[in-house]
Amino acid sequence: MSLRGRFITLEGIEGAGKSTVARSIAAALRARGLAVVETREPGGTPLAERLREVVLARGEERLSPEAETLLMFAARAVHIDNLVRPALARGAWVVCDRYTDATRAYQGGGRGVSREFIESLSLGSLGGFSPDLTLLLDLPVSTGLSRAAARRRAAGDAEADRFESETLAFFERVRARYLEIAAAEPQRVRVLDATATPDALAAAAVAALEALDTMPGPQGASR
Repeated sequence: MSLRGRFITLEGIEGAGKSTVARSIAAALRARGLAVVETREPGGTPLAERLREVVLARGEERLSPEAETLLMFAARAVHIDNLVRPALARGAWVVCDRYTDATRAYQGGGRGVSREFIESLSLGSLGGFSPDLTLLLDLPVSTGLSRAAARRRAAGDAEADRFESETLAFFERVRARYLEIAAAEPQRVRVLDATATPDALAAAAVAALEALDTMPGPQGASR
């Protein structure tokens, strides 16, 4: 029977570099002979991606913070049931851009949704399913938003989504909640300096994986 894989999540505000770090982590894991699934939230499966479109679109109809939270957990439950759990069961490592900590930070810290509501949804829809390791890519809000705006311009995206268009104060609250989560769970959440160069940040992220006791060395190397 194959060993269960590991669930690695990346968190941080816009512009933190999560997608780039995720690719670096996945490459490092594959170099060690591991099967890797790269995914994201909200999204990751066809149905969850459709729910992502609903959450991010800036439509005319109001979406309350509580309704937004419910949609996030609906997409997450689909994603975990249909992609993440099966991948872990067959021994793959899953590298995911955002997970429940994002809801705690964005809907909880940013929008003011109660902790009790969020945790009840997490327990009810996911059974408290938690990552083996979370990497929080932290940087000043102004730096992250500047990076995100430059990325949109480079991609030709004229319009920001519902989150990217939020205020500086909103993202300050999001960042503060992320750091609060990291302080409360230091064994699971590792804070990385996202103002570092891409290569340095990727190296720090890969180094953080070494703390997991099932992390093998590179192919051909002993540990």
